[in-house]
Amino acid sequence: MAIELGKRYECASCGTQALATKATDGTLVCCDNDMELQGQRRVPSAD
Repeated sequence: MAIELGKRYECASCGTQALATKATDGTLVCCDNDMELQGQRRVPSAD
């Protein structure tokens, strides 16, 4: 799995979040587990 620039990753065990500032091959690891890519967040409308 490649780390994607500008994507957020989260540890399923402790909830730590990381923001990728550089794209690279490999994985982010926390608590001896790979961190999971988070989905897109909803932005409140400006209505």
